[in-house]
Amino acid sequence: MAASLGIRNSSLRLTRFLNSATLHRPRWLETVAYEELRAHPEKPYTSTAVFVHGFLGSSRNWRSFSRNLLAALSNSSPSSNWRAVMLDMRNHGKSTERELNPPHNIESAAKDLADLVKAEGWPWPEVVVGHSMGGKMALQFAESCSHGDYGHSVLSPKQLWVLDSVPGEVNPGNRNDEVRDVLATLQSLPSQFPSRKWLVSHLMGLGYSKALSDWIGTNIKKVGDHETWIFDLENAKDMFDSYCEKSYWNLLEKPPKGMEIVILRAEKSDRWDQDAIERIQKLASKHGADSCGKVSFCVLPNSGHWVHVDNPKGLLEIMAPKIASL
Repeated sequence: MAASLGIRNSSLRLTRFLNSATLHRPRWLETVAYEELRAHPEKPYTSTAVFVHGFLGSSRNWRSFSRNLLAALSNSSPSSNWRAVMLDMRNHGKSTERELNPPHNIESAAKDLADLVKAEGWPWPEVVVGHSMGGKMALQFAESCSHGDYGHSVLSPKQLWVLDSVPGEVNPGNRNDEVRDVLATLQSLPSQFPSRKWLVSHLMGLGYSKALSDWIGTNIKKVGDHETWIFDLENAKDMFDSYCEKSYWNLLEKPPKGMEIVILRAEKSDRWDQDAIERIQKLASKHGADSCGKVSFCVLPNSGHWVHVDNPKGLLEIMAPKIASL
């Protein structure tokens, strides 16, 4: 299924391809759902950037930003034909309709991307971009690629973007406690409720902000005359616990050869402590051996954790030139 999408003030046309949930495959080829955007759908693509959303998000979170990134890349290098692939992580979005084997953790989520590349017969992506939980999934994908976990024919990404995701274990007492509180609240709710409006109103009555309540409300679906969650709450909790427990400092100490790992912190983010910031700055200033890749660190001004919403223009200005340089 394809539909043309226009960009305001630009003659560029993009085509969005949807990975159909009804696509029949052998059981062993079951993969996560995704959306695909191409700057020039009539031509073969030359490079791929994969986008991975955060906890309780979906592929559509990055649809608008991906369109603008492809437009910028097309303008800066007309001979290139980039495409963007936006994943629905397991237990999120349309991937909730897929039968994906446990365990439901960051390692399995990263392997889902490798399985998708293999199942579709794609070249390995040049760029992987992950936000929040998706940032750790991207780091796990890079680590597993470098270890040969997906086979010896794998090509590691040339650039890895980790957007406002602290690469170490999540410290108790920071903003992620709010997510744990949200999960506990969701588990206390009935599995079925009358409407999205009811859910948002109920959550706001419990003291959650309208923005957070609206965000949670994007994760429901209509079944008959009621609404229910699109995901399994226990599986989602398992993924969040894995996200909190995983640490990738060792990967950043010695990035794979030929790979640049870009850590981006939102200026107004409440996810970082000073120790993590100073550790990243030290790694970014280090000149590694020829056998290693590199770590870069940048700050997105005027943005909280939701970088693609708070300052998409600033994010594009940071990302587009660096990706175009590949």
